[in-house]
Amino acid sequence: MSNYDFLKRLTEAYGVSGYEGEASTIIQEFFKPLCDDVTTDSLGNLICLKKGSKANGKKIMLAAHMDEIGLMVKDIDENGFVWFTNIGGIDQRTLLCQEVIIHGAKKIYGIIGAKPPHLTSDEDRSKALKMEDLMIDTGYKKEELKEYISIGDIITIKRKAVSLKNNWFTGKSLDDRAGVVAMYSCLKHLKDVKHDLDVYLVATVQEEVGTRGAITATYEIEPDIGIAIDVGFGRTPELKEFDTIDMDKGPALTIGPNIHPKVMEGLKKAAKNNYIDYQVEIATGHSGTDAWPMQVSKSGVATAVISIPLRYMHTSVETISLNDIDKTGKLLACFVSSLNDTDLEEFLCY
Repeated sequence: MSNYDFLKRLTEAYGVSGYEGEASTIIQEFFKPLCDDVTTDSLGNLICLKKGSKANGKKIMLAAHMDEIGLMVKDIDENGFVWFTNIGGIDQRTLLCQEVIIHGAKKIYGIIGAKPPHLTSDEDRSKALKMEDLMIDTGYKKEELKEYISIGDIITIKRKAVSLKNNWFTGKSLDDRAGVVAMYSCLKHLKDVKHDLDVYLVATVQEEVGTRGAITATYEIEPDIGIAIDVGFGRTPELKEFDTIDMDKGPALTIGPNIHPKVMEGLKKAAKNNYIDYQVEIATGHSGTDAWPMQVSKSGVATAVISIPLRYMHTSVETISLNDIDKTGKLLACFVSSLNDTDLEEFLCY
């Protein structure tokens, strides 16, 4: 199956932090034929193992989170309007006039409406509305609606993925299902490549509310090396160059205290030796990814971060280059195979 087909199905699936089941089921469908073992832990992480050729117990963990940001029902008023709050870092400026799905006893479709500009003052029109001032209109009356939805039900943005020119792709939840697809691409490359290390590919849960899934998965796996695959800020004209990475020019490798320098250098070398485009980004503290809990698990793990350039992060129109996903998957596979016949203790020594 192509990366495009997988990404389309996965981004259109429902999987808000803590409720990742539908996304996990789709990932299992794609990963199982390429792995030796697939399990789900008690938190919901999907842990997929592709065994290495040497039974030496050495392990590398690749992690990309499958959860997405979303909303939750907090009240239904007398007129049937649904009031809501957020799960994860929703940009409230982007919520107005969105179509949504309330995942109750059955799917209920609605819209986040707006007061007509004709009835709004000049001052009000110049202000961004706060989330607490927004409501969902489903067309149902209160008593009808309460048959299907309850306080605490999850709400997602209703959005179909769209192909753009030059192999670009836009939709919701590309943060970080693009990273999951990059792991799938890595698996396809590894199918025909010898690799000594056991490769654990983990679709983590609850990253958007505190990198929780990576904490428990890393503790269980105890990898020698951990790599988080996430998204980075794709360049647009209004953003500063040093805060962003170029689209369609390969993934970015992160430098900073969350990153083990030898793993970083190994990734660079693998990219250069296999003619894979890459960029460099900096993270002067917490990388904001699953690499942080991976690094500090138990007695510590040598970690790295690979970022796929993404525009319009945490909106429903996130935009990515499929070429960057392909290059990320290839780089991961090349790095894994580059560790063949390597003494990891010596390789990771400062």
